[in-house]
Amino acid sequence: MAKLSDQPVTADDLMPLALTSYGHFTSMRVDAEGRIRGLSLHLDRLSRDSREVFGTAVDPGRVRTLVAAALAEHSGPCIVRVTNYDPAVNLGRPADAREPELLVTVRPAGQLPPPPLTAMTIPYERDLPLVKHAGLFGALHARRAAQLAGFDDALFVGRDGLVSEGGTWNVGFIDTDGTVVWPQAPVLPGVTMALLQEQRADWKTTPVTVNEAKGMAAAFATNTSIGVRAVAAIDDQPMPVEHPLLTELRDAYLSVPGEEL
Repeated sequence: MAKLSDQPVTADDLMPLALTSYGHFTSMRVDAEGRIRGLSLHLDRLSRDSREVFGTAVDPGRVRTLVAAALAEHSGPCIVRVTNYDPAVNLGRPADAREPELLVTVRPAGQLPPPPLTAMTIPYERDLPLVKHAGLFGALHARRAAQLAGFDDALFVGRDGLVSEGGTWNVGFIDTDGTVVWPQAPVLPGVTMALLQEQRADWKTTPVTVNEAKGMAAAFATNTSIGVRAVAAIDDQPMPVEHPLLTELRDAYLSVPGEEL
Protein backbone atom coordinates (compact mmCIF):
# COMPACT_ATOMS: atom_id res chain seq x y z
CA MET A 1 0.00 0.00 0.00
CA ALA A 2 1.07 3.59 -0.61
CA LYS A 3 -0.22 6.96 0.52
CA LEU A 4 0.94 10.48 -0.25
CA SER A 5 0.26 12.86 2.64
CA ASP A 6 -2.36 10.37 3.95
CA GLN A 7 -4.20 10.19 0.61
CA PRO A 8 -4.20 7.25 -1.82
CA VAL A 9 -1.37 7.84 -4.25
CA THR A 10 -2.02 8.04 -7.99
CA ALA A 11 0.17 7.27 -10.97
CA ASP A 12 0.33 10.99 -11.71
CA ASP A 13 1.60 11.63 -8.17
CA LEU A 14 4.40 9.11 -8.66
CA MET A 15 5.40 10.15 -12.17
CA PRO A 16 7.76 12.99 -11.10
CA LEU A 17 9.57 10.69 -8.66
CA ALA A 18 9.83 7.94 -11.26
CA LEU A 19 11.14 10.29 -13.95
CA THR A 20 13.60 12.30 -11.85
CA SER A 21 14.45 10.15 -8.77
CA TYR A 22 14.87 13.47 -6.96
CA GLY A 23 14.00 12.80 -3.35
CA HIS A 24 15.19 11.01 -0.24
CA PHE A 25 13.81 8.43 2.15
CA THR A 26 14.28 6.28 5.21
CA SER A 27 13.12 2.70 5.74
CA MET A 28 12.11 1.44 9.18
CA ARG A 29 11.44 -2.07 10.45
CA VAL A 30 8.25 -2.22 12.53
CA ASP A 31 7.88 -5.10 14.99
CA ALA A 32 4.67 -7.02 15.69
CA GLU A 33 3.77 -4.57 18.46
CA GLY A 34 4.16 -1.53 16.21
CA ARG A 35 7.46 -0.32 17.68
CA ILE A 36 10.48 0.83 15.69
CA ARG A 37 14.13 0.50 16.73
CA GLY A 38 15.95 3.76 16.18
CA LEU A 39 12.80 5.72 15.33
CA SER A 40 14.34 8.98 16.60
CA LEU A 41 17.38 8.44 14.38
CA HIS A 42 15.16 7.82 11.36
CA LEU A 43 13.26 11.04 12.05
CA ASP A 44 16.52 12.95 12.43
CA ARG A 45 17.70 11.53 9.09
CA LEU A 46 14.56 12.66 7.28
CA SER A 47 14.86 16.20 8.57
CA ARG A 48 18.62 16.41 7.98
CA ASP A 49 18.38 15.05 4.45
CA SER A 50 15.41 17.27 3.61
CA ARG A 51 17.44 20.36 4.44
CA GLU A 52 20.16 19.14 2.08
CA VAL A 53 17.83 18.11 -0.76
CA PHE A 54 15.04 20.69 -0.51
CA GLY A 55 16.21 23.35 1.94
CA THR A 56 13.30 22.55 4.26
CA ALA A 57 12.87 20.51 7.43
CA VAL A 58 10.52 17.60 8.01
CA ASP A 59 8.02 17.72 10.86
CA PRO A 60 8.66 14.58 12.95
CA GLY A 61 5.15 14.71 14.38
CA ARG A 62 3.72 14.64 10.86
CA VAL A 63 5.86 11.60 10.03
CA ARG A 64 4.66 9.80 13.16
CA THR A 65 1.03 10.52 12.29
CA LEU A 66 1.32 9.34 8.70
CA VAL A 67 3.24 6.19 9.61
CA ALA A 68 0.76 5.32 12.37
CA ALA A 69 -2.13 5.72 9.92
CA ALA A 70 -0.43 3.46 7.39
CA LEU A 71 0.31 0.81 10.01
CA ALA A 72 -3.32 0.79 11.14
CA GLU A 73 -4.08 -0.98 7.86
CA HIS A 74 -1.28 -3.53 8.23
CA SER A 75 -0.63 -6.34 10.71
CA GLY A 76 2.57 -8.17 11.59
CA PRO A 77 6.22 -7.14 11.21
CA CYS A 78 6.75 -4.89 8.21
CA ILE A 79 9.04 -2.39 6.57
CA VAL A 80 7.65 1.11 6.27
CA ARG A 81 9.40 3.51 3.92
CA VAL A 82 8.92 7.27 4.12
CA THR A 83 9.96 9.05 0.92
CA ASN A 84 10.18 12.83 0.82
CA TYR A 85 9.80 14.34 -2.65
CA ASP A 86 8.06 17.20 -4.44
CA PRO A 87 5.31 15.95 -6.80
CA ALA A 88 5.79 19.18 -8.78
CA VAL A 89 9.53 18.68 -9.36
CA ASN A 90 10.60 19.51 -12.89
CA LEU A 91 13.64 17.97 -14.56
CA GLY A 92 14.69 21.33 -15.94
CA ARG A 93 14.04 23.33 -12.76
CA PRO A 94 14.89 21.24 -9.67
CA ALA A 95 15.63 24.50 -7.84
CA ASP A 96 11.88 25.14 -7.84
CA ALA A 97 11.20 21.96 -5.84
CA ARG A 98 10.64 23.46 -2.39
CA GLU A 99 7.40 21.87 -1.19
CA PRO A 100 8.07 18.17 -0.69
CA GLU A 101 5.40 15.77 0.50
CA LEU A 102 5.68 12.47 2.34
CA LEU A 103 5.01 9.20 0.54
CA VAL A 104 4.49 6.26 2.94
CA THR A 105 4.72 2.70 1.66
CA VAL A 106 4.49 -0.56 3.60
CA ARG A 107 5.66 -4.07 2.75
CA PRO A 108 6.03 -7.28 4.78
CA ALA A 109 9.30 -7.78 6.65
CA GLY A 110 11.52 -10.82 6.17
CA GLN A 111 12.70 -13.06 8.95
CA LEU A 112 15.65 -12.13 11.16
CA PRO A 113 18.40 -13.03 10.69
CA PRO A 114 18.43 -13.64 6.92
CA PRO A 115 20.89 -16.18 5.51
CA PRO A 116 24.50 -15.09 4.90
CA LEU A 117 25.25 -13.19 1.71
CA THR A 118 28.15 -13.22 -0.71
CA ALA A 119 29.62 -9.94 -1.94
CA MET A 120 31.64 -8.97 -4.99
CA THR A 121 33.88 -5.92 -4.73
CA ILE A 122 32.99 -3.33 -7.37
CA PRO A 123 34.51 0.13 -7.90
CA TYR A 124 31.74 2.57 -7.09
CA GLU A 125 31.12 5.73 -5.05
CA ARG A 126 27.59 6.94 -4.34
CA ASP A 127 26.57 10.53 -5.04
CA LEU A 128 26.09 12.45 -1.77
CA PRO A 129 26.87 9.38 0.33
CA LEU A 130 25.69 11.03 3.56
CA VAL A 131 22.16 11.35 2.14
CA LYS A 132 19.77 8.40 1.78
CA HIS A 133 18.54 9.63 -1.58
CA ALA A 134 16.34 7.99 -4.19
CA GLY A 135 19.05 7.97 -6.85
CA LEU A 136 19.73 4.24 -6.71
CA PHE A 137 20.71 3.55 -10.32
CA GLY A 138 24.44 3.21 -9.68
CA ALA A 139 23.99 1.02 -6.62
CA LEU A 140 21.48 -1.24 -8.35
CA HIS A 141 23.64 -1.49 -11.46
CA ALA A 142 26.53 -2.63 -9.26
CA ARG A 143 24.23 -5.10 -7.50
CA ARG A 144 23.09 -6.45 -10.87
CA ALA A 145 26.69 -6.90 -12.02
CA ALA A 146 27.50 -8.80 -8.82
CA GLN A 147 24.46 -11.04 -9.20
CA LEU A 148 25.27 -11.80 -12.84
CA ALA A 149 28.70 -12.91 -11.60
CA GLY A 150 27.09 -15.29 -9.10
CA PHE A 151 27.13 -13.15 -5.95
CA ASP A 152 24.28 -11.78 -3.87
CA ASP A 153 25.35 -8.14 -3.80
CA ALA A 154 28.08 -5.58 -4.39
CA LEU A 155 30.63 -4.30 -1.91
CA PHE A 156 31.75 -0.84 -2.99
CA VAL A 157 35.41 0.14 -3.28
CA GLY A 158 36.42 3.79 -3.73
CA ARG A 159 39.01 5.25 -6.08
CA ASP A 160 41.42 5.14 -3.13
CA GLY A 161 41.12 1.35 -2.98
CA LEU A 162 39.23 1.41 0.31
CA VAL A 163 36.07 -0.51 1.12
CA SER A 164 33.09 1.71 1.92
CA GLU A 165 29.64 0.09 2.02
CA GLY A 166 27.32 -2.37 0.33
CA GLY A 167 24.56 -1.89 -2.18
CA THR A 168 22.00 -0.79 0.42
CA TRP A 169 23.80 -1.67 3.64
CA ASN A 170 26.71 -0.75 5.85
CA VAL A 171 29.50 -3.27 6.18
CA GLY A 172 31.35 -4.11 9.36
CA PHE A 173 34.18 -6.48 10.17
CA ILE A 174 35.44 -8.44 13.15
CA ASP A 175 39.20 -8.14 13.43
CA THR A 176 41.37 -11.03 14.50
CA ASP A 177 41.61 -9.51 17.99
CA GLY A 178 37.82 -9.43 18.36
CA THR A 179 37.38 -5.71 17.69
CA VAL A 180 34.46 -4.58 15.55
CA VAL A 181 35.77 -2.50 12.63
CA TRP A 182 33.73 -0.02 10.60
CA PRO A 183 35.38 1.22 7.38
CA GLN A 184 36.53 4.82 7.42
CA ALA A 185 35.09 6.07 4.14
CA PRO A 186 32.27 8.27 2.80
CA VAL A 187 29.23 6.13 3.62
CA LEU A 188 25.59 6.50 4.51
CA PRO A 189 25.39 6.75 8.33
CA GLY A 190 23.09 3.79 8.84
CA VAL A 191 20.66 3.67 11.76
CA THR A 192 21.40 0.01 12.51
CA MET A 193 25.12 0.75 12.51
CA ALA A 194 24.55 3.66 14.92
CA LEU A 195 22.48 1.49 17.25
CA LEU A 196 25.19 -1.17 17.34
CA GLN A 197 27.84 1.45 18.07
CA GLU A 198 25.73 2.64 21.00
CA GLN A 199 25.45 -0.92 22.33
CA ARG A 200 29.12 -1.94 22.17
CA ALA A 201 32.30 -0.16 23.23
CA ASP A 202 34.73 -2.50 21.42
CA TRP A 203 34.63 -0.91 17.97
CA LYS A 204 36.80 1.36 15.87
CA THR A 205 36.65 3.18 12.55
CA THR A 206 39.67 2.79 10.29
CA PRO A 207 40.46 2.61 6.56
CA VAL A 208 40.04 -0.94 5.21
CA THR A 209 41.55 -2.15 1.95
CA VAL A 210 40.06 -5.05 0.00
CA ASN A 211 42.88 -7.35 1.08
CA GLU A 212 42.44 -6.30 4.70
CA ALA A 213 38.71 -6.96 4.45
CA LYS A 214 39.35 -10.46 3.16
CA GLY A 215 41.76 -11.09 6.04
CA MET A 216 39.26 -10.23 8.78
CA ALA A 217 37.92 -12.90 11.13
CA ALA A 218 34.36 -12.21 9.92
CA ALA A 219 32.26 -9.65 8.05
CA PHE A 220 28.64 -8.58 8.30
CA ALA A 221 26.07 -6.32 6.68
CA THR A 222 23.64 -4.09 8.55
CA ASN A 223 20.48 -2.21 7.73
CA THR A 224 17.02 -1.87 9.20
CA SER A 225 15.54 -4.66 7.08
CA ILE A 226 18.17 -7.31 7.78
CA GLY A 227 19.55 -6.34 11.18
CA VAL A 228 22.95 -8.04 11.30
CA ARG A 229 23.59 -10.38 8.35
CA ALA A 230 26.75 -12.45 8.02
CA VAL A 231 28.86 -12.12 4.88
CA ALA A 232 29.86 -15.58 3.66
CA ALA A 233 32.35 -14.48 1.01
CA ILE A 234 34.09 -11.42 -0.38
CA ASP A 235 35.00 -12.15 -3.99
CA ASP A 236 36.65 -15.58 -3.95
CA GLN A 237 37.53 -15.41 -0.26
CA PRO A 238 35.19 -17.40 2.03
CA MET A 239 34.38 -15.67 5.35
CA PRO A 240 33.38 -17.47 8.58
CA VAL A 241 29.66 -17.10 9.33
CA GLU A 242 29.63 -18.75 12.77
CA HIS A 243 31.90 -16.32 14.62
CA PRO A 244 30.56 -15.89 18.19
CA LEU A 245 30.71 -12.10 17.90
CA LEU A 246 28.22 -12.22 15.05
CA THR A 247 25.72 -13.77 17.43
CA GLU A 248 26.56 -11.16 20.06
CA LEU A 249 26.02 -8.36 17.54
CA ARG A 250 22.65 -9.79 16.50
CA ASP A 251 21.60 -10.11 20.12
CA ALA A 252 22.81 -6.57 20.86
CA TYR A 253 20.71 -5.20 18.01
CA LEU A 254 17.61 -7.18 19.00
CA SER A 255 18.01 -6.00 22.61
CA VAL A 256 17.49 -2.37 21.55
CA PRO A 257 13.97 -1.45 22.66
CA GLY A 258 11.65 -0.24 19.94
CA GLU A 259 10.20 3.26 20.18
CA GLU A 260 6.48 3.94 20.15
CA LEU A 261 5.02 6.07 17.40
